[in-house]
Amino acid sequence: MKTIMFLLILLCSGPCIAQGQLFEELPSMPEAVTNNAVTGAMSGDTFCVYSFCGLDFTKIWSGIHLKAWRMNTVTGEWSSLPSVPDPAGGKIAAAASTVKNRIYVIGGYHVAQNGSETSSNKVHRFDPQTNAWLSDGAPLPKAIDDHVQAVWRDSLIYVITGWSNTGNAPDVQIYNPSTDTWMAGTAVPNNVSYKVFGASGVIINDKIYYCGGAAAGINFPASSFFRTGQINPDNPADITWSGFNSAAAKGYRMAAGIKFGGPVWVGGSDVTYNYNGIAYDGTGGVAALSRRKQYFPVNNSLTNEDTLALPPVMDLRGTAQPDYGYFITAGGMGPGQQVSNRVFAYTWGALLDNHEPATDIQYEIYPNPASDQVILSWENSRAVTVRLFDALGREIAVKSGESPLLIDTGQLPDGMYWLQIKGPGQEVVMRKVIYSYRRL
Repeated sequence: MKTIMFLLILLCSGPCIAQGQLFEELPSMPEAVTNNAVTGAMSGDTFCVYSFCGLDFTKIWSGIHLKAWRMNTVTGEWSSLPSVPDPAGGKIAAAASTVKNRIYVIGGYHVAQNGSETSSNKVHRFDPQTNAWLSDGAPLPKAIDDHVQAVWRDSLIYVITGWSNTGNAPDVQIYNPSTDTWMAGTAVPNNVSYKVFGASGVIINDKIYYCGGAAAGINFPASSFFRTGQINPDNPADITWSGFNSAAAKGYRMAAGIKFGGPVWVGGSDVTYNYNGIAYDGTGGVAALSRRKQYFPVNNSLTNEDTLALPPVMDLRGTAQPDYGYFITAGGMGPGQQVSNRVFAYTWGALLDNHEPATDIQYEIYPNPASDQVILSWENSRAVTVRLFDALGREIAVKSGESPLLIDTGQLPDGMYWLQIKGPGQEVVMRKVIYSYRRL
């Protein structure tokens, strides 16, 4: 049966709107944690945020752990999960990815009491439906940590550059979860512009984007180089790499996500640092930044916006992204290198009008997910105009009328969609994304 999921943009006032972009603080994690691997997955009919491994408030080697948590985005409740099954003990700088609704926690590094660090080659597999760890997957050919990790077409996981025990590696290691095998992708150019640790990125369609990171050299300088990798869809191991220098590309341990067809980064720091938040260059504690970066594929441009309207946060290792206009970060370090339990949802305002917000109106949308049609209802007789967008922000339908308003979905392909509602004399303001998981 075809399933279509709708995200409702409400007519209401909202917090922290800045230049069409909004963030909202969600329920805090059970404990403060940083350098933790974050991803999202469905548990039953509910999208959940997952956190694995990390470092606690002590910021010392003994505070590195294997704890795991899950947040239900409908109820906002956090719950503990079985710890990550690594016999070598706690680790940081791992990354988590979701493929076909199964989670893979890959790489990271362990810290011994004497300060020695060992990169991990582990692939831990987790089933969100049973909340259980499966047997480990085939180990990484090269142990890695602080790497870029992204998913291509819900089928392959790309593990790109990163630190491997003694230095930055140019390797691109590609994991196929369906066969539990690894293959080597085209390595990044073997120079300090591409080989970094602490970078982050995404894959959109057949293109890799990664930004920031620490290069080899005295005190591991922050890199100001932006990279793209064109994947050959007929041979996904074949990647054509390119990049350019840009001051806007500088950033260390930022969160990367997708904003309506383009990559975006939030938070991070412009000074590289050890896991305790102290700069490699000996200048002391590092400042978490309130900023976002955005790359525009149309004109190959990268922007950097420092804005106090965003929360200052750094030391991030992944996001949970339910759709292409909305992602969630969990944990990290805030001001003063304080390990945080705060959770932020970033919603991008590509569909918004820049006018005063309207009065709150309660809308109901059902069934959701839908098959042949969806019904939108509200309490008064006021007519509204509804615009329908796909997950990339492209408008595909417009309909006006009074409650209840029926919207045909029978011809739509499976996927996730946005409904934007506008009444007479009112402007649309995005307050939050509302999810409803009702079975057909």
